[in-house]
Amino acid sequence: MVMRWADAETGRVSHLSRQIRLNLWVYAALTVMGLIRVHFAWPQGRQWAMIPLGLALLILVGSHLLNWEELTRRSWMRTAVVASYWAAMLAHLLFCLPDPDPELMFPVGAVMITVAAATTIGSRLGISLGVGALVAYVPLVLVQPELDLPLSTSIAAVIGGVAGLCVLTANNRRHHLNQRRAAERRTVALMENGSDAVLAIGDHQVRYASTSTGRILGRDAATLSVEDLADMTHPDEAERVSEWLEGLRTKGQGATGVLESRTRHKDGTWMDVEVTATNHLDDPDIQAIILSVRDVSTQKALRAELTRQAFEDAVTGLPNRVLLIDRIITAVRRHARTSGRVSLLLIDLDDFKKINDTRGHMAGDDFLRTVAQRMAKVVRPSDTLARLGGDEFAVFVEELDDIGLHTLAERLLAEIKTPVRLGTSDLIGTASIGIATLKSTQDADLDAAHELMRDADLAMYAAKAGGRDRIAVFDPSMYTAAVQEAEGRTDLERGLAANEFVVNYQPIVDLPSGKLVGVEALARWQHPERGLVAPDAFIAQAERTGLIVALGAHILRVACFEVARWQRDIPGAENVRVSINLSARQFQEKDLVDTVRSALTDSGINPGLVVLEITESLLMQDVDATVVTLHELRDLGVRIAIDDFGTGYSSLSYLRRFPIDILKIDKAFIDGITIDSDDATLAEAVVGLGKALRLSTVAEGIEHIDQQSMLSDLGVTYGQGYLFAKPGTADEIAEMVREHYGPDYD
Repeated sequence: MVMRWADAETGRVSHLSRQIRLNLWVYAALTVMGLIRVHFAWPQGRQWAMIPLGLALLILVGSHLLNWEELTRRSWMRTAVVASYWAAMLAHLLFCLPDPDPELMFPVGAVMITVAAATTIGSRLGISLGVGALVAYVPLVLVQPELDLPLSTSIAAVIGGVAGLCVLTANNRRHHLNQRRAAERRTVALMENGSDAVLAIGDHQVRYASTSTGRILGRDAATLSVEDLADMTHPDEAERVSEWLEGLRTKGQGATGVLESRTRHKDGTWMDVEVTATNHLDDPDIQAIILSVRDVSTQKALRAELTRQAFEDAVTGLPNRVLLIDRIITAVRRHARTSGRVSLLLIDLDDFKKINDTRGHMAGDDFLRTVAQRMAKVVRPSDTLARLGGDEFAVFVEELDDIGLHTLAERLLAEIKTPVRLGTSDLIGTASIGIATLKSTQDADLDAAHELMRDADLAMYAAKAGGRDRIAVFDPSMYTAAVQEAEGRTDLERGLAANEFVVNYQPIVDLPSGKLVGVEALARWQHPERGLVAPDAFIAQAERTGLIVALGAHILRVACFEVARWQRDIPGAENVRVSINLSARQFQEKDLVDTVRSALTDSGINPGLVVLEITESLLMQDVDATVVTLHELRDLGVRIAIDDFGTGYSSLSYLRRFPIDILKIDKAFIDGITIDSDDATLAEAVVGLGKALRLSTVAEGIEHIDQQSMLSDLGVTYGQGYLFAKPGTADEIAEMVREHYGPDYD
C-alpha cells in the first residue's frame, strides 16, 4: 500500500482525532482540579467523591490508547463528541453545586470546556455552550447565601468574553480552512485538466499522483507505485532514467532537470514523454522529487516530420540540397585527415520543361520519380543520390577514381535514356552530366563544399553547351571562363546604368540611284577603358544574360528619337526610315509590343518609317506565338523585315504565313555574286521570290561598284555596305542626310 500525502478528508480526521486527545487532557486537568478541591476544600464527610473522580481520571488517561483516527472516521463520532461537551458541562455544574466556592470554580471549567468545543467543532457549539454556561451560572450564584454581585457579574462577563473570543477565533479558523480547501479544489481541478501528470516520489514511494495521471498515462492515480513507474519505462532507457533521477538526488535541494523518455501506456502503446523534475527532498513539507510528465508524442512526431521535410525532396523522396551539402561537408572534413577524395556528379535532364508544358506537372513529377528510382539502382549504397530541385539531380561519391566516375556517369545516362511509360506513350529522356572532384589538400569547410557544387555545375553546363546527352569533367579553364562571364555581365550592367551604349547608323540607299533612303541602327559600346566596342564583343553575352532586353529597348528609343529629329530638322528628309534589330530574347518578352508603342509615341516618329528586323531562326521558335506578335507589331504601323535571309529555313510556306514586308539578302551571298555563278543564281532567286510575294529586297554588305550594278540589274531595290558608307555617329549620318536631301544633290 503506497503512502499518500493527506487529502482533505484525511486532514479532517487527523485534526479531529488530535482535538479529541487534547480534550481528554482538558477533562483530565479538570478532574485533577476537582480531586485537589475535594481533598482540601470539601468537608470530611464528602471525601468519598474522590473515588469516582479518581476512576474518571483513570478512564480519561486510558482513553488515549484508543485508535481515535479510526474512530473519528465513523459517521456518529461527531455527534458523540458534541454530546461529550454537553455532558462535561453538566458534570462540571453538578460538581460545583456542593463546592464551597461555586461562583469561582464553575467559570474556570466552563471556559475550558467552551474553548475546547469551539476549537474542535466550531463556533456554533462554542456559542451554545457559552450561553448554556451563563444560564447555569446565574442560579448557581443566586443560591449562594452571601452574593458578591460585582464579582459575580465580572466573572459572568469573563465567561461571555472568553466564549465570544473563542467563537471568533474558531470562526476565523473555519474561514481560513474553507479558503484552503477551495484552493486545494482549484489546484486539483487544474491538475486534472492540465497537460501534465504531476507525481511526487519520496522514500521510494509515490507520495502524490495528480488525477490527470489516469488521462495522460492511462494509470490509476490512487494505486500508482514506484514499481509501476519502473515497469512503464522503456527497457532501453530504464538505466538512463535511473541515473538521471539519482543525479538529481545527489545535487541536492532545488536541483532541476529535463529528460525525454519513452513510457508504455496502459493500452500497451509506447509514448514519448518529457519529464521535468525538481528535488524537494530536503523540504520538510514536501520531502519528495516532484515530476511533471508531459506527453510529447505528437510534438516529437511533428519535429521528425519537419526534419524529414527539411532534408528530403517532396517529389522523389531523395535527400535534398541541404542534406547533400551537409554530407559533403562531413565527408570533406573526414577525407582531409585521411588524404581521400570526394566527387560530385551533377545531372540535369535535357528539355524536361517540354514534359511539363505538354503533359502537365503531374506527369512531369511521375517522370522524375521514375528516373530517380532508376538512378538509385545504379549508385552504390554508400553514395548519396539527391534532387537539387527542378530537373537537377546530384550523386555524391567517395573514393572513386576517374575511370569509376566516368563509368558511373555512363550508367546513369543509360538509365535516364530508358523509355518511361506515361499514360499510353513512352518518353525517352537525356541528360547532361558534369563531374567535379575535390582533392584532400583543399580546405575542409563549407566553402570547399560549395566549390565542389560550383565546379560540377560548370562542368554540367559545358556538357549542355557541347550538345547535351553527354558527360563533361570540370577543368579550371571552365572557372576562368565563368569568372570572365560574370565580370562581363557586371561590366554590361554598369555600362547600361552609365548610358555608355550609343547608336551608330549605316545608310541604306536606293540601288539604281544611290540616294540615301534610310539607315540601320547599330549598337556600339563607348567603353571608358576599351574605347568604342563593336557589337560582336558584347551582343552574344547580352543575349545569354538577358541584358539584351534592356539594351534593345534603349537602342530602339534612341534610334526613334534621333531619326525623328532628322525628319523634323532636315528639309526633304521627312521619309527617311530607320531599321532596328530585334533579338530573339526581346521577342520572348510579353511587353515587347508595349515597348515599341511607347518608343513610337514618345518620339513622334511616323510608324510607317520604322522597320523592325528579325532573323529566320527567330520566326521558327514558336510559330503560332510569333505570328500573333508580328501582327500586333504590324497593327502599330511598323514594317517587318527578315534579316540575313537565306541563311536559315528559307521556306516559302512560312514567308506566306508571316506578315513580312522586306527581305534582306545576307552578305554571304553578296560577296561572291560577281565571281560565283551559284551566288548570283541564289541572289536572283531571292529577288524573284521577293517580287512574287510583293516584298522589297535589301542587299547587305555591298563593297564594290560591280556588286551594286549586278544587284540593281537583278531588281534588288535597296542596298547597304561600305561602298556607300561605313556606320557613323548620329551627327555624321545627319550630315550625310543633309547632303543627300540638300538642293545641290543630284
